[in-house]
Amino acid sequence: MLSHMAKHQVLDDVFVALADPTRRAVIHQLGRGPASVSQLAEPFAITLPSFMKHVRMLESSGLIQTRKTGRVRHCTLNRDRLALVDGWLADQRRLWEERTDRLEQLVTDPKEQS
Repeated sequence: MLSHMAKHQVLDDVFVALADPTRRAVIHQLGRGPASVSQLAEPFAITLPSFMKHVRMLESSGLIQTRKTGRVRHCTLNRDRLALVDGWLADQRRLWEERTDRLEQLVTDPKEQS
């Protein structure tokens, strides 16, 4: 299990990686299954070396894993990293729902009106 500080660093790295639309599109594509770098790069109007910078960022954040077979580099989505983001978002959602529930109670409770 990750320590509290390590977990926050991982989340920071993941959110930085997801801040770019190209990288989010790659994650979306890999959600359908593993793909080669050339398959992933195909829809983008950028050079392969530029695209590889995105791949390296995704890999360093732990969102994807790559392996080389011969001359082809294959990428796979690391769903565990996305689960960390999902957990963080669920915590935030729960926090804000509790706050809005308290606000609603304050506004609608007749005892609080007097």
